[in-house]
Formats: sequence, structure tokens, C-alpha cells
Amino acid sequence: MALSTKTIRKSIRSIGNTKKITKAMEMVSASKMRKTVNAVMAARPYAQTALAMVIDLAHRAGGFNQPLLKSRKKIKKICIILLTANRGLCGGFNSQIINQAISYTKKEKSKNPEIVCDWIAVGRKGADFLAHHNQRIIAEFEKLDIITSIFEVLPIVKMVVKDYLNESYDKVAIAYTNFNSAVNQKPEIRQILPLTSTLAKNLAKDEETKDLISQFEKYEYLFEPDPATVLNSVLPHLIEVNLYQYFLETIASEHASRMLAMRNASDAADEMINGLTLAYNQARQAAITREIAEITGGKAALE
Repeated sequence: MALSTKTIRKSIRSIGNTKKITKAMEMVSASKMRKTVNAVMAARPYAQTALAMVIDLAHRAGGFNQPLLKSRKKIKKICIILLTANRGLCGGFNSQIINQAISYTKKEKSKNPEIVCDWIAVGRKGADFLAHHNQRIIAEFEKLDIITSIFEVLPIVKMVVKDYLNESYDKVAIAYTNFNSAVNQKPEIRQILPLTSTLAKNLAKDEETKDLISQFEKYEYLFEPDPATVLNSVLPHLIEVNLYQYFLETIASEHASRMLAMRNASDAADEMINGLTLAYNQARQAAITREIAEITGGKAALE
């Protein structure tokens, strides 16, 4: 009986220590999430304004005929940027975005079985998955817990723009997780090159971007040297802004997912401790009852 209660006490103590760890991780993730969400909210208006300006410039420059805007007739090679976490303990965050990216490749290959998909991995979990499944990784970049500057995404932007202009790829897409709220994050695939007219309309579906486009259409501009040259110089910056926004969204989603996962783990630990405490009290009460019965029985035998 003593061994049984001792084992239960040991389990309660072990689960309590685990709960302290999950609670601390929840608080750390909540702090990081708040910082990143502030950056997300601050960057969204800028990204929307940049998109609206480029759409307006494209129309003024004679349509979507620039190298970074014009779609290829036949898609042969696709480059996919996969954004995942470096660590686990964040619920289904990693598995959901990986599954979304794999589904995207299957959909593209169903259109043309000869399509070749190359990967740029940002985050160890995605890189490990791709390597384990023999996917072709052309580059792997470090995934930061918090990014504070757009300059941190410039190496990726320069790489994909250069490869697209060299026709190494016919399409470039990014698999990221969109941050809606602390309890709602959605994995998405966005095409970042080429920025076709159809894609631009899809990206500009929200009312704020539509209003910005309408405002830009009212203005008259003087271009130096000409609209096409200005557009070609602005387009890489738009890709930088969009990629920076996708990084921020993904990082905020990761911290939110980890915070929620650790909160659920702490709640589960509380339930387990309550159940074990009840079992401990029942076992202890049973031991006391049995000891009283043994004493009473011994006394009756002596009489």
C-alpha cells in the first residue's frame, strides 16, 4: 500500500514539474507573439499600399508585360519557398503547412506530370521533412524567432528574382501560415512570381486595397524616365515587402500555435494531477480503513 501511494506522489510531482515547463513556454511564446503581431499589423498597410501602387503602375505602363509580371506560356519548373518552425511543440503548425505545400505540388503535377519542383527551406522542420522524402532542396535559410528588418529576407528575394529572370523557374510560390488571430491561423500558398493581372486582382480582394487602388487611379503622375523603367525598379521592392509580410505572418502564427499548445498541455497536466490526487486520497483512505479493520479484528481475536 505504501509503495502505491509513494508511486502516485512521485507521478504527481513529475507532472507538476512538467506543468511548470509548459507554463513557462506558454508565457515566452505569448510574449514573442505579441511583439510579432505588432509588427504584422504595422506592415500590412504598407504591403497593401505597395501592391496597389504596383497594380496602378502596371496599368499606366501599358499592362502586365514586364519580365517579372508576364506569365510564361508553359510551366516547366516551379520554386517553392517553405516556411516552417525550427522546433516542434506547436500543435499542427508544421504538419499543416507541409501538407498544404505537398498538395500544391501534386495539383501542379496533375496539370503537367513533367513539372519539376525545387524547394527553398526556411526552418529546420520543413528542411528535415523535404530531405527525408528526397525532395530537391536548392537552398536552406535560417529561420529566426523574430525578424525586425526587411533586410533579413533580401538574400531570398535576390535569389528567386535572379533565377526567375534567368528562366531557371517559370513560377515562384511561397508556403506560409496566415495569422488571423491567436486561435486561428491558416496555411496558404501564394504565387509571388510572376505577378500576373489575375493574381494581382486576387491579392487585392480586400476592401482596403481596393480603396487604395481607386485613390491611385485619381492621381496624375510625371514619370522619369518612363513608367516601365520605374515599374521595373519598384517590382523587386514589392516582392521584398510581400516576402517580409509572409515571414511576419508565419512567425506570429508559430508563436500563437505554440502558446495554445502549451496552454492545452498545462490544462491537461492539471486534469492529470487532479485525477491522481483523487486516486491518492482514495488509496490512502482505503489503507486507513484496512488498518482500522485489522486492528479491530486483532482486538476481537484477543478477546
